Amino acid sequence: MSTQEDRKRKLAGERGRVVPCKLAHVVRRTPRFEEMVRWYCTVLGAEVVHSNGMLAFLTYDDEHHRLAIAGIPGLPDQPGMTAGTDHIAFTFADLGDLLYTFRRLKAEGIEPYWCVNHGPTISMYYHDPDGSGVELQVDTMPTADAIDAWMRSGAFDSNPIGVVFEPEELIRRYESGEPLETLTLRPPLPEGMSPFEMMRF
Repeated sequence: MSTQEDRKRKLAGERGRVVPCKLAHVVRRTPRFEEMVRWYCTVLGAEVVHSNGMLAFLTYDDEHHRLAIAGIPGLPDQPGMTAGTDHIAFTFADLGDLLYTFRRLKAEGIEPYWCVNHGPTISMYYHDPDGSGVELQVDTMPTADAIDAWMRSGAFDSNPIGVVFEPEELIRRYESGEPLETLTLRPPLPEGMSPFEMMRF
């Protein structure tokens, strides 16, 4: 097939829905440029691939930049609980990597404000220096299909929030050799508590 024919096929109306192949990057505006760059480099294990003191591109994988920090001096702080993005989430390869990262960040003085087993994920939520949410998570099920089946099973409807956990206790259980299947299984809600009592801000 010629290049011209291939390009015509690419633009043909009958192709229907064409979706992005990946989420490329997130950009954060901030009046705390240096602090934000340091924080995200620390939390994500990222490196700066370019910075001119006002704009920094950070990456931690094969993407040329996963995060950009744009410094705008005098920018007012964002008000709490208004419309906009609640948080961005980053997935780790396995539970050990997530727990190791928790310990590494804690040693740097960076601690989560919310640790919760949602069911499909075990998640730790942090605030960056501007107060924006960052979720570090690990999937608890082997495939997207398994998570989809869980979501459709009624388990999510019965508890759309999850169950909070204490990270050091989870680490103790992990180090003791407890099977991953029981470590990652979402426990029932504590007696007499509703899902929304599991929320932390």
